[in-house]
Amino acid sequence: MMRRQTITGSTLRPRSVAEKAATAAALHGKIWPLIERGEVRPVIDRAFALAEAAAAHFLMESSRHVGKILLTLE
Repeated sequence: MMRRQTITGSTLRPRSVAEKAATAAALHGKIWPLIERGEVRPVIDRAFALAEAAAAHFLMESSRHVGKILLTLE
């Protein structure tokens, strides 16, 4: 069931400036503290050195990963 979950996003372009400001304030007040405390963080499957970008792409295409695939500058 975890593979079937979907996170959907939206742009704020059609919203008024006031709505955008309210959304930014809510994000800063409610979500940002969770991020700062480490309670919300991305799931990272694996990190690859930039020289291994082809291997990272192969993993991404295989769909055998859960979470983000990172390229690092080492």
